[in-house]
Amino acid sequence: MAWDRQITIKSPQEIQIMREAGRINAEALAAACAIAKPGATTADLNAAAEEVLHKYGVYSPFKNYPGPYPYPASTNVSVNDELVHGIPGKRKLKEGDIVSVDCGTVYEGFVADSAFTTGVGEISAEARKLVEVTEQALYVGIAQMKPGNRIGDISSAIQRYVEGQGFTVTREYTGHGVGRRMHEGPQVPNYGTPGRGIILQVGMTMALEPMVLISNAVTRVMPDEWTVASYNGKLTGHFEHSVAVTDNGPMILTLLADGKSPGQITGHLK
Repeated sequence: MAWDRQITIKSPQEIQIMREAGRINAEALAAACAIAKPGATTADLNAAAEEVLHKYGVYSPFKNYPGPYPYPASTNVSVNDELVHGIPGKRKLKEGDIVSVDCGTVYEGFVADSAFTTGVGEISAEARKLVEVTEQALYVGIAQMKPGNRIGDISSAIQRYVEGQGFTVTREYTGHGVGRRMHEGPQVPNYGTPGRGIILQVGMTMALEPMVLISNAVTRVMPDEWTVASYNGKLTGHFEHSVAVTDNGPMILTLLADGKSPGQITGHLK
């Protein structure tokens, strides 16, 4: 994909449509988060999110997304060492797990895309730190989404923060532009060099998504051909927001109506 050729600038009216898509998406994720308790299955979390989407008459661009075979659900639900693209199913959550839920929403032709990681019951100190660092890395990146900055400023800020906390970021999976399609330009890696890359302009909309691992960034694709997990079996974290570049700084599009974020741990909204 020629990422730099796939960038679309949105009008203020289009950004408002994306904000409504983002609100619905956040509500779907909040519903999934509310039942992320011991005994719930990953399919239960997907069903909770789908119920919200059905209520608003919208759909997820994840469902039937092309790949090794059409993706079968509206969300990705990834547990513990699973980084992204976990397929919801019969797996039951248990005390001490961490679970990531990623969802997309199409509303009036525009896509919102966001994700969170949360603990199931009481979690270990290491797991809690991983979740907190991953969430804060998202806001560190969002803070760089100002007109005139470059993609590398976002990427390097995320990388420096995560590595400064003793964790690492994936090299294989990235953030991306979002709009009329789920994957537009620009590509937004979670590592990079400040001052490099495409210059940010007002009207750009991107889904930033730090994906954080313990020890090293090596991953593997599981036998279902979709789920990506850490190679060493250690825990992973994933947070994501769709964000617009505006004259007044970054506008987070995938928040609840009250301005909160589903699965919020640290509370560092900027």
